[in-house]
Amino acid sequence: MDDDTADTNPAADRAQLETGIARDLRALTAISEQIGHVFARSNDLRPNDFRALMHVATADAEGAPISAGQLSKVMGVSAPAVTYLVERMIESGHLERVPDPADRRRVNLTYTDQGMSVAAGFFGPLGSRTHAALSALPDADLTAAHRVLVSVTTALREFYAEIPGQAAEQTRPEPGI
Repeated sequence: MDDDTADTNPAADRAQLETGIARDLRALTAISEQIGHVFARSNDLRPNDFRALMHVATADAEGAPISAGQLSKVMGVSAPAVTYLVERMIESGHLERVPDPADRRRVNLTYTDQGMSVAAGFFGPLGSRTHAALSALPDADLTAAHRVLVSVTTALREFYAEIPGQAAEQTRPEPGI
């Protein structure tokens, strides 16, 4: 056994890996927020409008469409404020209200074709860059990265639910692996 191997501390290595992932996620969050602000400004949206659009997109992607009431809760804003925000998003052509197919009394929010087109026009080049950046990585790495991101997202949602006053606001299911 050489000296380099003898000095290896698996617990320290693991802690460094977890710290690196946390640092990477903060950097990802920060640049994502910057890009979101540019999208919002370029489309005459307010920061909360963009946040709402992200919540709607995430809920749709997870197979759990979101209502205006749920949006109010996850954004931490009053029902009247969300109503005003949703009306702006409908008037601007980004969102529409659609009846829930499982419960016709419930109304969900979803992107319009125009809203999807606007988002695709802006974020399409990012999708291409992401695809190019990931193309050299083997599927096993992408599978592992997906498991890491799902685990971290689950941990964040659990933490959020444990914050006093937030537990009832956890409305979306855990993401699938």
